[in-house]
Amino acid sequence: MASSLLSRSLSALRSICPPASSSTIAADSAKLFMPFSKRRRVPNGISRFSSLVRPAVGPTPRCRSASGGLRTVASAIHSAAHHEPVVSADWLHANLREPDVKVLDASWYMPDEQRNPFQEYQVAHIPGALFFDVDGISDQTSKLPHMLPSEEAFSAAVSALGIYNKDGIVVYDGKGIFSAARVWWMFRMFGHNNVWVLDGGLPQWRASGYDVESSASGDAVLKVSAASEAIEKVYRGHLVGSSTFETKFQPHLIRTLEQVKANIETQEYQHIDARSKARFDGTVPEPRKGIRSGHVPGSKCIPFAQMLDSSNMLLPANELVKRFEEEGISLDRPVITSCGTGVTACLLALGLHRLGKTDVAVYDGSWTEWGSNADTPVAAAAAAASA
Repeated sequence: MASSLLSRSLSALRSICPPASSSTIAADSAKLFMPFSKRRRVPNGISRFSSLVRPAVGPTPRCRSASGGLRTVASAIHSAAHHEPVVSADWLHANLREPDVKVLDASWYMPDEQRNPFQEYQVAHIPGALFFDVDGISDQTSKLPHMLPSEEAFSAAVSALGIYNKDGIVVYDGKGIFSAARVWWMFRMFGHNNVWVLDGGLPQWRASGYDVESSASGDAVLKVSAASEAIEKVYRGHLVGSSTFETKFQPHLIRTLEQVKANIETQEYQHIDARSKARFDGTVPEPRKGIRSGHVPGSKCIPFAQMLDSSNMLLPANELVKRFEEEGISLDRPVITSCGTGVTACLLALGLHRLGKTDVAVYDGSWTEWGSNADTPVAAAAAAASA
């Protein structure tokens, strides 16, 4: 089932803001978009990092061809794709009205924060942004929170949002960089590389002096509702409408419990945990009931906040290198990342992507799955100290 918070919010909003007609969506779907250039890989290796020490991509010239085409805009996104997994607020502001740039508010909060991201989206969001429900666009057959949905389900939900494979997608959240990294990873999981995170998120957008919208349009509400319904239909085995977004699953970017368990012996992958050091060491209880404390044996801890500066923007490459080197992580070897529920693990992947390491695998079930399974080994600093 779709997110209960979203469902309640949609019901309340419909009472005061009737959704747009289906003809509006049909008109939007009829638009033709210019394709973006493909992303080039940046070679791995610390010797290359000095060339990557640069800020998020900033404003670009808005020159157009005589025919009014979007060649310059495509070039701007092509430039961003070569070097960075993030774009700046200035860049997004300069390109916000381009028809092939889609913006998603992917805000999500921990349950104990008691915040409703969709209601907050209604109060303030970047103009034209659509809401992406992290909890709702997920595997409805899993008892674990917001697990990766099937290809069919993701395609149906994203198509309902009016997104095409030719679109460039900018994802943001209300904290700076947090849950947006999860949605960035999801699109890449399904073969869409023209996706970026807004560096600093909504706070940086507002700090830059740019306007926000304080109400959701009827069309936006209709699309969010349609995405929720599409997910439910797929998992109930019902037919959904035509797809505008085709997926291409990337198995190398995800790991399962069994694969992580096997890695304890083989140590083929370096395993990095994005949770706090206290949770990793097992000195504090987990925020979710019934889950053991500690970490996967052989894993190392780099809390996700170490990827960010004081403004919750992604650190420059030279600072990121230091964070990984301090924990003995070799950027020449493969990496698995995990966290509590697969959200902030994606932020580690985002940081590594800035360093040219684009093949990081995320353990989707993360500690919520591992710590609740009686058959998985657990290591803890407290146990080691008492031995």
